[in-house]
Amino acid sequence: MNHIILSETTMYHGTTLRLDLIEPHVAELCFDRRDGPVNKLDRTTFGELSNALAAIRTASHLEGLLVSSARDGFVVGADIYEFAALFALDEDALAARIRGYTAIFTALEDLPLPIVSAINGVALGGGFELALATDYRVMADAARVGLPEVGLGIMPGYGGTVRLPRIAGMACALDWIVSGTQRRADAAPDAGAVDLVVPQDRVRDVALALLREAIAGREDWRARRRRHHQPVVVDPAALEAARLVTARQAAHYPAASAAVELMAKSASASRDAALTLESQAFAAIAKSQAAASLAGLFINDQLLKKKAKNDSAHGRPVGKVAILGAGIMGGGIAYQSALRGTPVIMKDIAQHALDIGMAEAGKLLDKQVAAGRLTQAKADLVKKTITPQLHYDGVDQADLVIEAVVEDQAIKQAVLAEVERHCGPDAVLASNTSSLSITALARGLRRPHNFVGMHFFNPVPAMALVEVIRGPHTSGEAVATTVAYAAAMGKTPIVVQDCPGFLVNRILTAYLLGFAGLIQDGADFEQVDAALEAFGWPMGPAYLQDVIGMDTARHVVEIIAAGYPDRMSAADNPGSLLADAGRLGQKNGLGFYRYETDSKGKARKLAAADTHALLARLQPGGPRTFGAAEIVDRTMLPMLIEAALCMENGVVDSAAELDMALILGLGFPRYLGGPLRYADFLGMHTVVKRCAIYADDGALYRPTARMIEMAAASHTYFA
Repeated sequence: MNHIILSETTMYHGTTLRLDLIEPHVAELCFDRRDGPVNKLDRTTFGELSNALAAIRTASHLEGLLVSSARDGFVVGADIYEFAALFALDEDALAARIRGYTAIFTALEDLPLPIVSAINGVALGGGFELALATDYRVMADAARVGLPEVGLGIMPGYGGTVRLPRIAGMACALDWIVSGTQRRADAAPDAGAVDLVVPQDRVRDVALALLREAIAGREDWRARRRRHHQPVVVDPAALEAARLVTARQAAHYPAASAAVELMAKSASASRDAALTLESQAFAAIAKSQAAASLAGLFINDQLLKKKAKNDSAHGRPVGKVAILGAGIMGGGIAYQSALRGTPVIMKDIAQHALDIGMAEAGKLLDKQVAAGRLTQAKADLVKKTITPQLHYDGVDQADLVIEAVVEDQAIKQAVLAEVERHCGPDAVLASNTSSLSITALARGLRRPHNFVGMHFFNPVPAMALVEVIRGPHTSGEAVATTVAYAAAMGKTPIVVQDCPGFLVNRILTAYLLGFAGLIQDGADFEQVDAALEAFGWPMGPAYLQDVIGMDTARHVVEIIAAGYPDRMSAADNPGSLLADAGRLGQKNGLGFYRYETDSKGKARKLAAADTHALLARLQPGGPRTFGAAEIVDRTMLPMLIEAALCMENGVVDSAAELDMALILGLGFPRYLGGPLRYADFLGMHTVVKRCAIYADDGALYRPTARMIEMAAASHTYFA
């Protein structure tokens, strides 16, 4: 057993914090977690904080307290890994647990001596709420503070909605809590949320000097303390503005709206009554679907980062990349690679394509400069690391070669076979294909173990997901090298097994075919889009296909449907009908909708009067009205079934990775958490029951045997 040797000045020492006497009448409460990389607020920390406060209360000689951190950050916030068990409590028990944690912060706030926080780094959520319970806050110039809880589907629960309005005013509190934005040091003092901003290396010294001033009576800390107990002056204009902002998303993301109403309700209450109201409101919001989903997505994201890091350890370093095929896609990949420090050869057979690719990279760099994220000099240096060329010179020096030519199997096979002759023997060869079989593309290659799929989503700079597709002969080292490079580009790589459509487009195809069935049965595509956008999708399936490009969407649907003929059919696909009519969506200004370019160069969606007449060819029964619930079921159930099949077939390693892939690659509604978490929320029994309603609509609605077993046993994908 390890024993901690306590000095004469040590008043308390735990796993996460310690309390030391640093001057005859001054103590320092220092957060210094010994069992993890950062300070966080978990059950252990709260228990030890309570013990430390008890030690302070028994030390009658103390006159001041400094709250600090021995880590690079202050306190990052609550331990989100404890949320699952916490949120599983019933609402009353959850409110009681939160009240207990809040009472510990209140005990800190009520100590009969001045308290100063030295915020040396990140102080977010509960970490900033801890600082708000002290009398003064000194912040490092490189630190960040804030209350970002709404991003997790919850609201501040440890006093943030009570203390911040009383310290900085209602307008500031509404802004910080509703936006959830992290605040830099230059913004925090102006808002009144912190008192001083100083250089990083002086935070503790300045905070200690301020504490001495308060002890000496030259700072009226008692007047500050009284403000914590006084009612909040309501700002009607700020309150109304916050209500307007939060109302737009309240149906799916209720936390921000609930926080606004809570602050309005508790403004006139005493501090303790307001804290009780906050605990109750927190518990109610924590039981929402959005809270479980968004907390789950945070944990999923951490899992993916850990997996990418582990995979990267087994890959080879990528010092140079070659891209075959320029244009918009090639230029986007080249830009992202160069921006993140990996130089690129961009090779094409046509100078015009190279010009487009370089223009795309230049446009993206210009946006970085305009946004202040890059200097012009830095942007120029990045652009110089992209080498456009019509020949293979230097490709043999590339550690990774990405083929990004037209989505045609024969052309890709020819290009891959040709470039392999110019690659180094250990170079990884990757195909940026959205739907073509990696197994088929590998035929004819001399080194299929070095071949992998690397599916970027368009537009490359904006889309975080990269599917890394493992073929039957792909080596683990090739996969790890590709994962490492994707992560170095700032992307989220997810490894999937080769199958028609891989993961995201395979599940998307089931969704689009559900939409096609609705159209064939007489649905109005505009009503379908409206219903699914109200459900939480960023755009409905008709609009989505216009954005993708009708020809591209048709190609993907036909390829993938052909791979699963027992349950998918691309016959009578409305996207194919429109593509045959030359209506390619935003590409040429006409698809399901028509498009005009606005003054900023963006496509503006408008109604196309003749689309309904064209689609009537696919509707032998004529038009029919569908309710929103049926529209949702007819499109979402095929997605849930296809996601279940992907899990059962081992296309992806975990439910977390599948859900994140759909969130990042498709814009699946975040409040649902992904298709598998959504299935868990509904309950598999409900999913199977709803599928039975549409059994006559074909195999697209046939649940798997495993889904039926899960329904009977009340099993879920996530614990």
